[in-house]
Amino acid sequence: MQLKKELKGKSLPELANPQASLEEEEANERLVGTLYKALSSKDFDEVQRLLAPDLEWWFHGPPNHQHLMHLLTGSAPSSSSSSSSFVFVPQTIVAFGSTILVEGFDKERSVSWVHAWTVTDGIITQVREYFNTSVTVTRFGAGASQPISSPGVTTLRSASANKCQSVWQSKLCDINSVPGLVLAL
Repeated sequence: MQLKKELKGKSLPELANPQASLEEEEANERLVGTLYKALSSKDFDEVQRLLAPDLEWWFHGPPNHQHLMHLLTGSAPSSSSSSSSFVFVPQTIVAFGSTILVEGFDKERSVSWVHAWTVTDGIITQVREYFNTSVTVTRFGAGASQPISSPGVTTLRSASANKCQSVWQSKLCDINSVPGLVLAL
């Protein structure tokens, strides 16, 4: 939230209602933050209230790291490591409209993770989970040449900035030793 406070006095991208967009992003960030608090405290009634009943889940990483799926479904992990003991502690949370990116690192297991949540009408409808994977978020198309709406996020420009703009990259993994994926917005 501190980053958003630093926005005052700076120009915003051309949007119909820039303040409404920032308010929506902040509300989406709070919603996802509430989800992590509920997961941490094992308040599964609250978790169910925040998630769509038909949550779409995508996983990228080693199969033995599907901790979130096991936690959300209550299913038993197939490996000997217990998913119920895995605690997701967010290090960063940043919003890009309806997409909320959360990054964390588990020192005990030496794994980094990124969750990309989609919020639709105040409910979480999709999660993409990345374990030990470097994630770069990119905007494609004509809108990519415009400034991003999330304040405080460093824009990484490529040679073809008018067609493709990287707007976020995971920082908690060793990008030289893990696969890299691009998430397009």
